[in-house]
Amino acid sequence: MAQHPVIISGAGPVGLVAALSLAQKGIDVVLLEGESHIPEDLRAGTFHPPTVEMLDTLGIGETLRSRAVQVPEWQIRDRKTGLVAQFDLGLIADLTPYPFRLHVEQHKLSNIAYQALQQHTNAKVMYRHRCTGYTQDADGVTVTFDGPDGAGEIRGSYLIGADGARSVVRKTMGTEFEGFTWPERFLVFATPYDLRQQGYTGNAYIADPDEWTAIFIQPHDGNGIWRIAFPIKGDAEDAEVLQPESVQGKIKGFLSPEIDYDIPYKSVYRVHQRVAKNFRDQRVFIAGDAAHVNNPLGGMGLNSGIHDAINLADKIAQVMQNGADDDVLTRYERQRRTVNVEYVQAITIRNKRLLEERDPEVRKERLDEMRATAKDKDAHRQFLINSSMIASVRRANEIA
Repeated sequence: MAQHPVIISGAGPVGLVAALSLAQKGIDVVLLEGESHIPEDLRAGTFHPPTVEMLDTLGIGETLRSRAVQVPEWQIRDRKTGLVAQFDLGLIADLTPYPFRLHVEQHKLSNIAYQALQQHTNAKVMYRHRCTGYTQDADGVTVTFDGPDGAGEIRGSYLIGADGARSVVRKTMGTEFEGFTWPERFLVFATPYDLRQQGYTGNAYIADPDEWTAIFIQPHDGNGIWRIAFPIKGDAEDAEVLQPESVQGKIKGFLSPEIDYDIPYKSVYRVHQRVAKNFRDQRVFIAGDAAHVNNPLGGMGLNSGIHDAINLADKIAQVMQNGADDDVLTRYERQRRTVNVEYVQAITIRNKRLLEERDPEVRKERLDEMRATAKDKDAHRQFLINSSMIASVRRANEIA
């Protein structure tokens, strides 16, 4: 029986990585994307060591590294007392060739993967074609879409929904998106001012019960630009929060108040912690934000999505090319859902609660624990194995 292509909904980094992995294995791929091009913004800029290693297997890791900033050390700080702990990824250099966090905007990965995909005649990217749903039977899946010429449909062997937190594929599956939305919004803005001048590493988390902060350096115009996140509580209107004097007040609250900072980018968004109850519906799968979303404290969301893409592409290839049993595909759900709950959700929730803890005694206890962890070489190393996602990849591989 002739095989149909694998159809992927969503040409973000997760969908493009999945498509590239499948195409390189010789599997036909059709990628549907509702937008007309890859959007450029400052979203999701941290890549952990296992992710960079996975991108190496696709031949695009070196290109990504050439466009990124390496962050070998990162900090936890207290807004009032300063540095609490500094973590050195050099302690896990025996476990990975990339003992650093790699900071670069996700759209650069998308563009690199897209360019690599152009070398494969068995891959087709259809921009301005938005997936609207699917039906399936024992032999394949029929995906419906809206495109420039109206509605249409395409037949596939499998469908991967990598179409974001509002995933049409997940909604068509009918699975629950279990979890919650954080009550406060996040204000994110960027400044070219080099925070290292005031003692910060390229990535730092600043604890405060009222106004915690997270900072990330990213490459920009040949130099660095710093992405800074704050919580926004109450009923303040977005327009009010985004006023120049309001944003200046935020940054001057933890940096020198004597400087007026250039702020070329700013936005407000809500943050969710959710995991789909199911990652599979027979011939249909979800990955990345379509399957799980989390707060950005720890830089795990995009990484976990790429891990989904590589894991799922490998398993689809085992079935389509090697005749592996269908349970291999269910193993994708068992592996990736389990580690998302046990690691990604648990760690990012814990990170946020560490930064915002209001009880003085609990706050002191948690920050003291971070100090002790950083000072103890074995504890420091184990902490990095967990926070760099090496532990989550190992855990997934253990699940049969």
